[in-house]
Amino acid sequence: MTNHTDNTALLVMDVQPGIVDRLPNRDDYLATVTSAVRAAHQQEIPVIYVVVGFRPGMPEVSASNRAFSGIKGQAPPTMIDPRPSLVPEGTDVVVTKRRVSAFTGSDLEVVLRGLNIGHLVLCGIATSGVVLSTLREAADKDYRITVLGDLCADMDAEVHQVLLTKVFPRQAEVTTTAQWLGGPG
Repeated sequence: MTNHTDNTALLVMDVQPGIVDRLPNRDDYLATVTSAVRAAHQQEIPVIYVVVGFRPGMPEVSASNRAFSGIKGQAPPTMIDPRPSLVPEGTDVVVTKRRVSAFTGSDLEVVLRGLNIGHLVLCGIATSGVVLSTLREAADKDYRITVLGDLCADMDAEVHQVLLTKVFPRQAEVTTTAQWLGGPG
């Protein structure tokens, strides 16, 4: 594990049924996320699961919202009753967001302040969605950011690679789960 665990939180974002199920390597991905969560627990690093969810009928979604308006009225049950694919333990926190960024429409910032968090370790689905949006907003809010590149997934491999190698390093440390856990990369 990197040597800065004080004031650090692991954000596991959009790893929920209906989203994680789209991954071709779903089981391998969940196993690696589970190892990162276990390591965070062992180091007493708070784990925050961020899920996207809406009320029945999706009143939070405007017709002008390109990302969500297409599914308004037909949202899968996992978006009306969102739960992470992994079972939260002990003091783990589940935050429900209403947009792509983990901050938008959620109480994430209040939770981070309450826990005195200044360093976010990000992973999730999709690299070009929740990870990108959350990273940009977290950088603007002056958080220190680490991205677990092997725990980011995207349906577009080229976009995923460009983000991890060219865009994210401008505002975050990009590493692997093994490196974050203190092992060989």
